[in-house]
Amino acid sequence: MRPAILPCAIVLFFVLAGAGDPSVCAEDTIRLDWQEMPSVPDELGFAGPFVGIHNDALIMAGGANFPKPVWEQSKVWHDRVFVLTQTGLNDGWKEVGRLPRPIAYGAAVSTQMGVVCMGGSDSQTTYDDVFLLRWDPDTEAIDVTSFPKLPQPCAYSAATVIDDVIYLAGGQSGQSLDTAMANFWSLDLSDRSSGDGWRWTEHQAWPGPGRAFNLTVRQHNGYNDCVYVISGRRQDGDPNDPEDIEFLRDVWEYNPSTGHWRQRADAPRCVMAGTGIGVGQSHVMVLGGATGELFFQADELKDDHPGFIRQALAYHTITDTWVPAGETPINQVTTTAVRWGDAIVVPSGEVRPRVRTPRVFRVSVGRSTVRFGAVNYIVLFGYLALMVGIGLYFARKNKSTEDYFRGGKQIPWWAAGCSIFATMLSSLTFTGIPSKSFAQDWVYAIGNLMIPVVAVIAVYIAMPFFRGIDATSAYEYLEKRFSRSVRLFGSASFTLFHLFRMAVVMSLTGLALSVATPLTPTQSVLLMGVLSIVYCTMGGIEAVIWTDTIQTVVLLGGAMLAVVLLIAGVDGGVSGFWSVTTEADKFKLANFHWDITSSQVALWVVVVGAFAQNISSYTADQAVVQRYMTTADTRLAARSIWTNAVLTIPATILFFGIGTALFAFYQSHPQKLDPTITTDQVFPLFIAREMPVGFAGLIVAGIFAAAQSTVSTSMNSTATAVVTDFMRPRQFCRSEAGYLAAARWCTFLIGVVGTLLAMVFVDPEIKSLFDTFLRVIGVFMGVLGGLFVLGALTRRANAIGAMIGALVGATVMFCLWKFTQVNGFLYTATGITSCVVVGMLSSLVFQRPVQDLTGLTIYTMTEPVDAQPLSRAEELG
Repeated sequence: MRPAILPCAIVLFFVLAGAGDPSVCAEDTIRLDWQEMPSVPDELGFAGPFVGIHNDALIMAGGANFPKPVWEQSKVWHDRVFVLTQTGLNDGWKEVGRLPRPIAYGAAVSTQMGVVCMGGSDSQTTYDDVFLLRWDPDTEAIDVTSFPKLPQPCAYSAATVIDDVIYLAGGQSGQSLDTAMANFWSLDLSDRSSGDGWRWTEHQAWPGPGRAFNLTVRQHNGYNDCVYVISGRRQDGDPNDPEDIEFLRDVWEYNPSTGHWRQRADAPRCVMAGTGIGVGQSHVMVLGGATGELFFQADELKDDHPGFIRQALAYHTITDTWVPAGETPINQVTTTAVRWGDAIVVPSGEVRPRVRTPRVFRVSVGRSTVRFGAVNYIVLFGYLALMVGIGLYFARKNKSTEDYFRGGKQIPWWAAGCSIFATMLSSLTFTGIPSKSFAQDWVYAIGNLMIPVVAVIAVYIAMPFFRGIDATSAYEYLEKRFSRSVRLFGSASFTLFHLFRMAVVMSLTGLALSVATPLTPTQSVLLMGVLSIVYCTMGGIEAVIWTDTIQTVVLLGGAMLAVVLLIAGVDGGVSGFWSVTTEADKFKLANFHWDITSSQVALWVVVVGAFAQNISSYTADQAVVQRYMTTADTRLAARSIWTNAVLTIPATILFFGIGTALFAFYQSHPQKLDPTITTDQVFPLFIAREMPVGFAGLIVAGIFAAAQSTVSTSMNSTATAVVTDFMRPRQFCRSEAGYLAAARWCTFLIGVVGTLLAMVFVDPEIKSLFDTFLRVIGVFMGVLGGLFVLGALTRRANAIGAMIGALVGATVMFCLWKFTQVNGFLYTATGITSCVVVGMLSSLVFQRPVQDLTGLTIYTMTEPVDAQPLSRAEELG
């Protein structure tokens, strides 16, 4: 165990040496940067204009204002249309057309079709009209197209869009506030071709009171994109009686996937008529809004009115918390905030009663820079240097492909077990699982707990199979059981799977490290890829296993430290942690329903899906099967499998616990959340901003460790498959030395391709790389698992039937991924089932297998030749 102790001692030394040196420089408040843009070409400005983006142009149409002197004039409605383009920022706004009528105070959303404008009013009428504004950059003209009318007239409402569905909430049906409605309507733009059947759908509204001047915003809640209806005002009775007007602060969340509403935390104050927009993956920014405090004093104050409160607010949908988001230059109400490029634009609007502004602001969310610190860098790069050193050490020991791919069958069982553990969990454990339980709950934990169940099958069926045929590649079994073509299909599928697995793991880690260190995601991917290529190419499977063993210690040690620091940082400590998380139902282990598309995944889906995934991994994944062959004896190989299974249980509790502790910590300190990060980056955010010096370097090293354990394993096992399944049968090389050189070149090239793919996968728009990884596993490993199950459980299946089953299964998996919303957990189970069923039925059409099936099915298993009693020294590894 000395190699595992060394890095911990190094880390401890640098932690003590660097005490007191801050590792990061970060603010604990959300910072918005406001920059003024060209003003609207009307000195009065407009309230209630339609605002949106189309063809990369900012469109503002209609609106209302008061000519000067504003307290002596009547309100005027407008029909003018203005456009500001990115390329014409220096030239300012252009007036490009007119609306069908002067109108204001409707709702507007930006879509790929154009800007959809809904309802509105003038001095006498409230309208139910809906129309589309399209900007043609070639002719520099606006096109107006009629859309289906609203179910009833509506003004002072707000709308948002999720995918192709527009949702409109609130508003008033007449000229006075006592006509405020509790209405919730949707229009599916994808149904546009249905002709007369294309119309608005009326849904059950939120359970709270009706309202107008509300905010309607889209944002993700950790499970789905949802609609948030925020604040507003309503009236019962005399509009001049303060007792009869209610300024609302309540917040309601609508989940389109379930059709249900739930009430969320009230806003700190009324933000009626304000501007709200989703930022990042889970924040809502409220950039303006009226509190109603001086509502009944407007006529008395007139020009002395101070305007609306100049403070932005931020709401986090997962922790259900509100925080201040800084001071605003002005507070623009009765307008619409839109996303234009990388920033938010707030054009014109009302700044105090009767007074509008022509000013336009571009708003961006500031991101704190991380100063990682010299001590953290020393810890991190000391660890990375150790990994490369291990590769150099074992490079001297590799004399043949037997050494390079199987470690000469001299690996201790406990090291092989740690290697399986590190390979199976990887950085998806270190960052993906905590982010999943932070955003959701413990439902996915049941999937990890299926590993000990499948370990029984691995120990008593799968591993003896492979030891019995002395397989270097798992796919040698497919040739013995079926044919050479089936073996090559399986090996090729495995190779593609691990290339994509490397890409997902490295991209996830790159995104994580971009928060915890000054490295960009691309730089992190390159660093991981290059170092993994170096030590894996040189050292072979022994280097991979021993680095995996060290990485297991770093992985678990860093995670335990993080849990302690997280709970200590929660208001109220352990009791506060327990109170917050139980109240939010964060420990929920099961959802009881039958929906296979729900983001709140059902218990049966997790159980069936995880069982199928692990069956595929322990029978058809070369990365795992290769470990079966690295120990001296079958019983030692069994112990390595049990070691992995036992480690899985505390690791699952630990890493799901980190996510739950993150939820409690950030609910206590919501101002510390960064709106610019993805949910997958929440744990690295804590590492970067909250970890003491030195410890941050240790945890970042753990993230690197988790990723590299998977990447290096994928490289070595894929090279094993390529050399053993494709090169050796064709006698590609003339000597063992030639195959060893080829193995190193294959490892190198696979590492390069995987690293390049990872750069493509670095996409901050992905809501959860954990979910993405489930789909990647299913698409490739489902069919592979199906081939092994088909071969092992049946005598009748033949080569032609197996190949037909594999091809049909692959087609089913592609269609499942491309055309359905089935939960990724079911991909592998579907692949196994389709391959086995079609393979068996197809086999019945052709003749029975003619080869000897001894040792190749569960009915003809034989005792592996190496299953003899162990000496005491062998038992200890």
